[in-house]
Amino acid sequence: KDNSFNAYGYAVGHTMVQVLKQCGDNLTRANIMKEAANVRKLRVPMLLPGITISTSPEDFYPIESMQMQRFNGKEWERFGKTVSAESS
Repeated sequence: KDNSFNAYGYAVGHTMVQVLKQCGDNLTRANIMKEAANVRKLRVPMLLPGITISTSPEDFYPIESMQMQRFNGKEWERFGKTVSAESS
């Protein structure tokens, strides 16, 4: 539970399930790659509210949003709105 790769693995697995659903019965390499490059605003439970996963054939960066946090001496607190850095 102390390793961040646990959350990362869950998020990647959740994303892969969505890609396979988008593929339907056409599980060729070409179709899997095509669908992996066409994920739209996928909400993954491990991500903060308002942060989604999106890809396109021209943009392979799946997460382009963040929310600032600060440590209050005991725990991390989120503040402000979700900031987007999506490419145009």
